[in-house]
Amino acid sequence: MRPNSKVARDWWDYTTLDPELLDQAARLTPKDLLALQRPGFTINLYETREEFFAAEAMEYIRAFTASTPDNPAGICGPIGPTEHLPIVARMINDLQIDVREGHFWAMDEWVINGKDVDETYPLSFKRANMEMLFNRIEKHLRMDDSHLHFPTVDGMDEFSRSFDSIRCMVMQGGQGETKHWAFNDPPERTGAYAQTPPSPEEYRKLGTRVLEVHPMTMIQNARTSGGGVVTNIPSRAITVGPQETWKSDRVSIWHPGWHDNPFGIRLSAYMISHNITDSSVPMSLLADHPEVTFHYLLPNIGECSVEMH
Repeated sequence: MRPNSKVARDWWDYTTLDPELLDQAARLTPKDLLALQRPGFTINLYETREEFFAAEAMEYIRAFTASTPDNPAGICGPIGPTEHLPIVARMINDLQIDVREGHFWAMDEWVINGKDVDETYPLSFKRANMEMLFNRIEKHLRMDDSHLHFPTVDGMDEFSRSFDSIRCMVMQGGQGETKHWAFNDPPERTGAYAQTPPSPEEYRKLGTRVLEVHPMTMIQNARTSGGGVVTNIPSRAITVGPQETWKSDRVSIWHPGWHDNPFGIRLSAYMISHNITDSSVPMSLLADHPEVTFHYLLPNIGECSVEMH
């Protein structure tokens, strides 16, 4: 029987894994990270914030400009990191890049009382995307709102089907403290999953859905977006799922160093590199995706050593 989580007893997470595996990941140096690359898994290191976020912004530009009326294409993007979003708008406006044919999918949104929040909600992801990116693009260059695909409770099926008719060139994301992308958190430890988490095959069948947010994810969002006030963070969200992720040409994960910690950004890379898949570490399931890239901001990779403060 696998041990209980050390941080949320009624949930699965990485603390239920073999301690030796966790220790091996913790020992990785930046040089070791580069050595984890294999066919289908690439790692890029960036020395400055400017280079890091400019490169992230360029993924949007390339996806938007690749789209045509006959072959629509786009990018699925996160809220976290967000620092690249104003850079995308600046590049488009300053270079007068026509992105009217481009498509965009938002990864997720908060759900309260069974309904996705609207743009008046301070923590709305749609609000952040519009304010930080799309409302900043000059109107004669910007795509129509019909090309912006936001997940909603009432429109989940339509949102999911759009990945069949429009090519998602890149699913871009960050990594949460539960080692998730979007809100693909580890599940609760209940029912059929009381003794073991879902198999990777089961987890990969999940599509766009409303779910309970892992307690660690609530704390992370409070830390990064809400001044630490966990009580202001919703406990449910709607998220793009593995189904849609595997319909995307490439998965591109950006590690600036302040969403997950030095240990977490090592663990997911180690598991993907060695094809160790476990749904208690959702990011590890990307080992089975044909093209995954991890990007690290080198000064913030940090160390997994004891340092008392």
